[in-house]
Amino acid sequence: MNLKKFIFILSLTCCLILTIASCNASQNITHTGDIDIIIASKDFTEQDILGELLAQQIEAKTNLKVERKPRLGGSFVCHQALIAGKIDGYIEYTGTAFTSILKQSVINDPREVYRRLKQGYAQKFNLEVMEPLGFENTFAMIIRGEDANKDNIKTLSEAAKYTPQWRAGFGYEFTEREDGFLGLSKTYNLEFRERPSSMSLDLIYRALTQKLIDFTAGNSTDGQISRLGLVILEDDKKYFPPYEAVPIIRQETLQKHPELKTAISEISGKITASEMQELNNLVESELRDIKEVVTQFRKTKNF
Repeated sequence: MNLKKFIFILSLTCCLILTIASCNASQNITHTGDIDIIIASKDFTEQDILGELLAQQIEAKTNLKVERKPRLGGSFVCHQALIAGKIDGYIEYTGTAFTSILKQSVINDPREVYRRLKQGYAQKFNLEVMEPLGFENTFAMIIRGEDANKDNIKTLSEAAKYTPQWRAGFGYEFTEREDGFLGLSKTYNLEFRERPSSMSLDLIYRALTQKLIDFTAGNSTDGQISRLGLVILEDDKKYFPPYEAVPIIRQETLQKHPELKTAISEISGKITASEMQELNNLVESELRDIKEVVTQFRKTKNF
């Protein structure tokens, strides 16, 4: 099967699934009589886990009843739901919010990004950007381990010598974002044997392992990276901004339920990138139940 046919068939399937899921997620996003807080998550595994973690933490440390809204959509959908009062909070990544929502140019200093993001969200949207959870989920430029070993490729600068022989494939969002492919290709002078393909994120690792593509953009905490023997290339020119995971909560909700701040602050700075990668792997590779995975993790961390 050639690459275009592979992408078309699998993308069509994934789009149908995501459309159904999005329709279901967008219905009835309102507080009911016995629900105090609505916590949403974006539409991928790590967000499912983080949304459940936030919900369990709130329920364990307060008397508030939490409704989960998993797979609500991407950053824009979640942000719009938040400012419209349809949800009370979700977990975002600083670099994504800073460049895609605030429309700011890339900054590499994590604390400066956080400071400006916190200030901007408070002033423009009446939203509270809480302290980071402790890990960063940055874009990860990935190749097969066998290719990295064969040519001793460790950095993106070293990879640029080989990309004219490679085919690339990226998720749709990465090809469009200001901090995505266009800027990356200019920074590292990346050229490929043909125009990079756009595909669903669900397909990128399969396409890479089946050698339909040779280069892709994943997430640094993806559980499949180590399991499939893939290699993350070092961003040696520091192109990408920081992407620290941060809870974002409506200020009105925090004023109504001040105990939320204390509950959420107890998980700030407590999760490492390797722990997040392992949690993703447990769900994606071992098919463990998300609620059970999160419950066990909270016990291990004494949250």
